[in-house]
Amino acid sequence: MKCLRCWLPAVTLLLLAVVGVNVAHLQAENLNLLPQDKHNLVLNRGMRVLPRDCHEMLMTSSGQARDGVYLIQPGGSPIAVYCAMQEGGWTVVQHITVNSSVNFDRTWTEYMHGFGDVTGDHWLGNEYLHQLTRGPGRFKLGVKLVDQDAITKMGEYDPVLVEDEASAYRLRLGLFQGTAVDALTLDTENYLHDNQKFTTKDRDNDNYFQNCAKLEFQGVAGGGWWYDACAGANLNRRNVIYWQKDCNKERLCKYAWMLVRPSDTVKLIHSGDCKRDEL
Repeated sequence: MKCLRCWLPAVTLLLLAVVGVNVAHLQAENLNLLPQDKHNLVLNRGMRVLPRDCHEMLMTSSGQARDGVYLIQPGGSPIAVYCAMQEGGWTVVQHITVNSSVNFDRTWTEYMHGFGDVTGDHWLGNEYLHQLTRGPGRFKLGVKLVDQDAITKMGEYDPVLVEDEASAYRLRLGLFQGTAVDALTLDTENYLHDNQKFTTKDRDNDNYFQNCAKLEFQGVAGGGWWYDACAGANLNRRNVIYWQKDCNKERLCKYAWMLVRPSDTVKLIHSGDCKRDEL
């Protein structure tokens, strides 16, 4: 019995040390975006030096990392994100499903720190968007839209910068390319989202005489966005995903993603067949 008493503290400390490795790496700032029962989904929880973003994680793995939840560290503390590795190492910063169960009618603080579930519908958080896009290096913004006929359209803005909170997370966008309509930088009836500050229901920074985030369609408010007066695009209204001619109340879209990735990157596709590998 005396021997058992001697061994118990040592065994307990050993177990705590082993468990502590995983627990320490899961102490992310935004663990509210990853339910407790999904902590085991983090694919790099034993990694001691965390990547800055998903693309860096992809490069660190020599292109072998798979889609899923990872810990990254774009700023002072780690955060949990979903990485679209097969698309080329994009960090997912927003995902919405039409008529989502996640409420996007949120306050300034909630949009700043993020909400939802990174494995499903969510907003990563304006503060993390700022950390990701401020560099070092140049980043681009990707938009992915899927309509009711399963037709996918995509677009990229290169570069992208989301400024800090003191600047109300103002959106700065560069040149656009893609199969989707350019709904953010083209001035369509005063709906120019580029260079706009972020607006929420409790922080009105738009150019309309009312708060655009409060305006309802079929009883659902607009949600936080970089409004002008008011919107030629809005991916945070959960009953209608709006992206000019591509997604609207007549042409319904099922899903929308917003993603960021460093500029001037290549997509690596690894397989056993050399003919299928491409840049």
